[in-house]
Amino acid sequence: MNKRTCTALAAALAATLALGAAGCSGERRAGGGKEGGRNPAAANAGAVVGGAPQRGGTLTVLSNQDFTHLDPARNWVMSDMDFGTRLLYRTLVTYRAAPGTKGGEIVPDLATDLGTASNGARTWTFHLKPGLTYEDGSPITAQDVKYNVERSFSPDLPGGADYAARYLAGADGYQGPAQGKHLDSVRTPDDRTIVFELRKPFAEFPYATVMPTFAPVPQARDKGPQYDNRPFSSGPYKVDSYDRGKKLVLVRNDKWDPKTDEVRKAYPDKLVVVMGLKQNQVDDRMIASQGADASAVPWYALRPESAAKVLPSAAVRKRLLAESQNCTDMVQMHTGRAPFDDARVRRAVQYALDRDAVLTASGGPAFNDPSTAYMPATLFGGKQPDILKVPATGDTEKARQLLKEAGKPDGFSTKLTVSSGDKGRAEAIQQSLAKAGIKVTIETVDPSAFYATIGDTKNRTDMVYTGWCPDYPSGSTFLPFVFDGRFIKDKGNSGNHSLFRDEATMKRMDEIAAMTDTEQAARAWQQLDGEILAKAPTVPVLVRRWPLVMGTNIAGAYGHTSFGGQLDYATVGLKDPAKGQG
Repeated sequence: MNKRTCTALAAALAATLALGAAGCSGERRAGGGKEGGRNPAAANAGAVVGGAPQRGGTLTVLSNQDFTHLDPARNWVMSDMDFGTRLLYRTLVTYRAAPGTKGGEIVPDLATDLGTASNGARTWTFHLKPGLTYEDGSPITAQDVKYNVERSFSPDLPGGADYAARYLAGADGYQGPAQGKHLDSVRTPDDRTIVFELRKPFAEFPYATVMPTFAPVPQARDKGPQYDNRPFSSGPYKVDSYDRGKKLVLVRNDKWDPKTDEVRKAYPDKLVVVMGLKQNQVDDRMIASQGADASAVPWYALRPESAAKVLPSAAVRKRLLAESQNCTDMVQMHTGRAPFDDARVRRAVQYALDRDAVLTASGGPAFNDPSTAYMPATLFGGKQPDILKVPATGDTEKARQLLKEAGKPDGFSTKLTVSSGDKGRAEAIQQSLAKAGIKVTIETVDPSAFYATIGDTKNRTDMVYTGWCPDYPSGSTFLPFVFDGRFIKDKGNSGNHSLFRDEATMKRMDEIAAMTDTEQAARAWQQLDGEILAKAPTVPVLVRRWPLVMGTNIAGAYGHTSFGGQLDYATVGLKDPAKGQG
C-alpha cells in the first residue's frame, strides 16, 4: 500500500520447510501443503479466534518495524490505517467491524449517515453526530475535518490517500492551508455540517470517506510533519508515549463516548506496541504463547518458513488467522526510462517471470494464490481471468525472443527495490529473469522507509516489487490508482510505480468513471484490466493471505477483509484481563 501497497512477509524458499518440498508441476506442497484436500490456513478465513473478550488488561503488539505514518493526512498503508482509524481517530464513515464479507460494508462513524448526494452526485453533504469530542473534551467540528482534508495536500506531508486531490473541484495546484489558503470546494455551513463539491460525479464518494484523510485534526494541534508522532485523539485511545522504532503506548481516552460509536469496542485498558524485534523471534514467541505473550498479537504476518511450526499443530492452528489480503503483488517497471519504455522489454519480463517460484518463496499455496490479472478475484466475481496464458513457470524462450526483437539479444542489467521482508521473493524473481538474460541486482529497504524510497520517482530503481489493494469493491479504486499517469508525483508517489502514462488508458478510465450503471462499469473495469495487461507496465505475481498467530489469551480476533486481512483492532481483547496486566 502507500496506503494500499503491502510490505511483505519475510520469505525463504518453501523447499527448505520441514514438511515437504515443492513439486515440479501442478499442486505444490509448502508448509504442509493441503491436508486431506483442504488448505488448513485458508480454512481459518472468516473465523473469529478466542471467543468473547472481556474489558480490561493490556494488549501487547509484537512488531518488527515502526509505523510508516500515524498522521491521518499521511496514513495510507493497510496495517497503519487499521491501527489508526480503529484506535486513535475516527472518520466520517468507516468499515463495519465484522469478519468475512460483512467487513466490506460501510457504516456511519463521525457522520450521522452515509452522506447525501445532490447535483448529480457532484455534491455530497455530511452531518456530524452531536456530542463528539477530542481527548481533552473539546468538540470535534466540521471545520476540523475540512482542515485535515486540506492539509493532506501539503508538500511536506506526502504519502496519504489522494481521493481529495482526484475528486474535489478546484484542487489542481492546491498546496495546503499553511499560507492561509483554503479549498472553496469543501464548505462548512456550521460546526456539524460539511459539504464537498466534486469536479465530476462520484457515486462511490462515501467509500472514500473511510480514508484517514477524512478524520478531524484541529488546526491548533497541527505540528506539520511532527504530528506523526502525536496525533490528537478522537478515538477510544490516546498516545501516552511514543519512542520511534522502540515502543508506542496507548491508554484509554476517557472523553470518547461509546454511545456515539457503533464500531469500536475498546476492550483493553492499554495497548503496547513493542517494535524492533526480529520477525523470526516474533513468530516463535507467538507460537509458544508463554507468559505475557499469551496476551500478545503479532503486527506482521507469519514468515513462510514458520509455517512448518504452525500447520502440523491443531492447537496452534486454532489460533491462526489467514484472511486473504485481497491485494495483488506486482513487479512494476519504470515505463519512462529505457529499456522499460519499450513494451517488448516489459512483455519479456512478463514471460520470463516464474510466478510459481515466487509463490513457493512466499510459503506456497497455503498462504498465497497466483495472480493472472491486476485486480484481485473479488473484482472479477470470484475468479481472475487468464488472458495472456503465460505459463505459471514462465516461458524463457518467448522472453528471449521478445528481447531480441527489442534489440537486446544478450539481455540487460537492472535493479529491483523491495522491502527487506520481500528478499526471498526478490531472489526468486532474480533467478527466473536471469534465465532470459535479465540480470537483476536487488536493493532492500526497511519497511518503514520503503514507500518513501520508491515514491521518489527521480532517484528510484527501474523495478520495484509492491502491491495494491482496492479500498472497496470497485475497479475505480484499483486501476486508476495504479495506472493513471495524471497523478504521478516526483516525491511521495503512490500506486503508479510503473509511472505509466497512456492516453488511451486514461481516456477510458474517465469514460468508465462517468458510467451510472454499476454493473456496466464493473464489466468495463474488467475489460480495461486486460487491455492494460497487454501493454505490460507491471507484472501481476500473486495474491497473499495474511497469516497471524494469536496468543492463547486473545479473544474476539479476526482478519478484516478491508484492511488486507490484518487483525481488526476495533474488537480484539483478552479472555482474562487479569492475565494481561502491564
